[in-house]
Amino acid sequence: MDIAFVSNVVYPYVTGGAQKRIYEIGTRLADAGHEITIYGRHFWDGPHQITEDGLTLRAVAPAADLYTDEGRRSIGEAIDFATRLMPDLRRRIDDHDLVVASVFPYFPVLASKLSSIGSNTPLVTTWHEVWRDYWDEYLGSLSFGGKLIEHLTARVPQHPIAVSGVTADRLATIGPSREEIDVVHNGIDVEQIQSATPPEVSSYTDGGTGYDVLFAGRLIADKRVDILLDAFDQVASRHDVHLGIIGDGPEADRLRNQADTLDHADRVTFLGFLDEYEDVIGHMHAADVFASPSTREGFGITYAEAMAADCTVIAADHSESAAAEVIGDAGFLAQPTTESVAATLDKALAGETPAVSPTVRAQKFDWDQVADQAENAYRRAIET
Repeated sequence: MDIAFVSNVVYPYVTGGAQKRIYEIGTRLADAGHEITIYGRHFWDGPHQITEDGLTLRAVAPAADLYTDEGRRSIGEAIDFATRLMPDLRRRIDDHDLVVASVFPYFPVLASKLSSIGSNTPLVTTWHEVWRDYWDEYLGSLSFGGKLIEHLTARVPQHPIAVSGVTADRLATIGPSREEIDVVHNGIDVEQIQSATPPEVSSYTDGGTGYDVLFAGRLIADKRVDILLDAFDQVASRHDVHLGIIGDGPEADRLRNQADTLDHADRVTFLGFLDEYEDVIGHMHAADVFASPSTREGFGITYAEAMAADCTVIAADHSESAAAEVIGDAGFLAQPTTESVAATLDKALAGETPAVSPTVRAQKFDWDQVADQAENAYRRAIET
């Protein structure tokens, strides 16, 4: 197959889950003999088209800021990229057997569809999340525009792939039928994670080599780190444990202030954003429990990573989160309340283990398996 991926940002020049998925699937398909081209912005040095790790990277637009000063994704950037993408992709559309575009942003998906009109090249979309009413919280009075473009994108003729069953179910409420949607999970490099070296963090406790309880993720309201802090404070009086929080975001200052008021504030450490992925995985290796009571997860890659690192995972049981789908019986689910998370932390720290080995469950999400599933979904799109 000759496959064109559309992504305004390209891994490893810009890191993030969606672009890393393209890289991991793309490199494996290239190794299997497929031709892979990624249409994106020019974030690398050198010519507009280069070959790297078996992938052809083609810049159709210059590098640009992806976020506004308010920390939201830039609508202008998405429209600009879509506008620049369309003529270039249109000229080459018949060279490709299919086009795979990530959602979101939405405008490049629409541009990809317009570019394919009149050709036999199908459009495959990868849906990482479906926001629906979350637009009200994200954009407030402007939410109608977000909902409109999301609904329009969902109704464009396409071969949709969702990263989880939860995301597929949400998508089916605004566009294609559930039977039309393939589910191909996000992935992890199990071997890389299991070979990571735990960091030395002995400065916070005598002879310690890691935090007993760990959180890693963007510090936003949906992650409910505020619940985790209060729950940890409750159990810290019964267990000699420490909590490490990896990540940064708009909630960082408020959460640090909350932590300062805890009875066991001296047992909580904010590590901030860690530049090296290996450092994050190393902390997971050293931890006993990975806890993230997030109420909104289109997939939840940190759960899979923590399971591969042999952590006992605690996640929230919530209709807007795919956590239950990811961890299965290899972790524990709690209600997103302080009392429920504290009770679940209590039993995990007391040594209770899940029914299924976390490391065994993690194998389900290895990139090799994910790439095989994606390849099969792409072939089905071409055949139909």
